Amino acid sequence: MSGTVEELLLPGGLTRVMGVVNVTPDSFSDGGTYLDPLDAVRAGLRMADDGADLVDVGGESTRPGASRVIAAEEMRRVLPVVAELAAAGVRVSVDTSRAAVAAAAVDAGAVLVNDVSGGADPDLLGLVADRGVHYVLMHGRGTSADMASRAVYRDVVAEVVAELVDRLGAVLAAGIAEDRVILDPGIGFAKTARHNWTLLRHIDAFVALGRPLLVGTSRKSFLGSVLADANGPARPVADRDDATQATTALLAAAGVWGVRVHAVRPAADAVRVVRAWRDDSDRRGDGPEADPGRAVDPGRVEDREVPWAPR
Repeated sequence: MSGTVEELLLPGGLTRVMGVVNVTPDSFSDGGTYLDPLDAVRAGLRMADDGADLVDVGGESTRPGASRVIAAEEMRRVLPVVAELAAAGVRVSVDTSRAAVAAAAVDAGAVLVNDVSGGADPDLLGLVADRGVHYVLMHGRGTSADMASRAVYRDVVAEVVAELVDRLGAVLAAGIAEDRVILDPGIGFAKTARHNWTLLRHIDAFVALGRPLLVGTSRKSFLGSVLADANGPARPVADRDDATQATTALLAAAGVWGVRVHAVRPAADAVRVVRAWRDDSDRRGDGPEADPGRAVDPGRVEDREVPWAPR
């Protein structure tokens, strides 16, 4: 998986898969799973083997209501993992909103800074500009402690687009090159379940901004709610991967640049299936069971155009 982020941003490729490794005790999905750096490194290497284009390493939970940790503790958690994965040839992203942590992680080999704060720390923006690494600008409001109370919109699509464009202006003003910026609508960050579904239905409004778009739906609570039995509790976090892959396939069909997921292999499979589905060439001759001499016949059911197939 060695190579540059620029290579991942070239047009025409598969939707990219970013694997998640949280070295935290309290993240909503994998908190406490990778407290040992060796376990975290092994997990990241497995993700790379399973098809991850990037592995995102985070040392501070951003779930609603989470408390912040001091920068020194965040660095203690992430730096050994970033360094080992980068040394093994893995493209590593660091999930942080602190300039000091980002600087140390870039020194350790990280090639991308994934900032859920939307550039709240001007020093972080300056650091990214100086180092020339890539940057994920995510939409959000407030911090983990208060973002739920800020999930108030009259038109969630229009307002999130406008706020993201406004922050993009600040990012560019700080000196970060536009071709280094990836946008993220921030699913679940200062949004209710209804807001999340509305944003996903209108994801084309974000694709139209002209920058690569990263979307993270993986195992989030709005999926657990929609999977709940009638009048029952939300589906547990560990049982939301199938729903995550459904959103992954739909997002890939919509043309997003990347998805951020906990389960890498099924996500990589999903984007490959979407690519094959959308491919205009007839790939049925690739398998040993195909008849290479059979001509396409529009009168045959299996050869007809399907009007609802994603394009």
